Amino acid sequence: MSEITSNIPFDIVGFDLDGTLLDTHRDLGEAVNHALREGGYRAVPVEEIEGLIGGGAKRMLARAIERQGGDMAREAFRPLYKSLLAYYEAHNTVHTRPYPGVEAVLDDLAARGIAMAVVTNKFEGFATNILTTLGLADRFETIIGGDSLGRDEDGNYRAKPMPDPLVEARRRCGGGRFAFVGDSSYDVGAARAAGVPVIVAGYGYCDRAPAELGGDAVVERFADIPAALARLGG
Repeated sequence: MSEITSNIPFDIVGFDLDGTLLDTHRDLGEAVNHALREGGYRAVPVEEIEGLIGGGAKRMLARAIERQGGDMAREAFRPLYKSLLAYYEAHNTVHTRPYPGVEAVLDDLAARGIAMAVVTNKFEGFATNILTTLGLADRFETIIGGDSLGRDEDGNYRAKPMPDPLVEARRRCGGGRFAFVGDSSYDVGAARAAGVPVIVAGYGYCDRAPAELGGDAVVERFADIPAALARLGG
């Protein structure tokens, strides 16, 4: 163990899922394109899929349709969104894999007695199924999805960038010093609102340049997260 990572003064580390723990863009892209084709729209080239990710599947599909000048009326959009969800439920681990270094880092953090949580805007059922299929679900004390905490008074899911899911993750993990790792403005916004430090996964699906997202640190590999956590706590 290197000196810089000998002391990580956090009790809990939370992780975003898409673009942070897992490279999911191909399976997400296939689901979006399935829905687009059903609606008579053009499929999105695979190299453009990462630019659509962030905020959940509904926003992802909405962005793809809006870029083509499509009809976002509720009655036109809803069946396509339902088609996306159905397709993704059946095909969400065809190409999805952990990023290099994920298992080793999770082992390292667990050996230090650090509790871990997943906080994603993906539906909890999808996130749990994917992590279970990949053999990773039991690494985490809790998996919180975009629908896990229900809706607020305006009918919106209590999901990132709201602080609620991060606050709940910390509670479920027993409380203590908490740090979060994510790749988007939703992640940084939630962490700031929750008052916890945040590391930006610069290798992920960042919706702005990683250095411009406003995190406390940026890593270019998952393997660099322990060192970044140690520096944040220094």
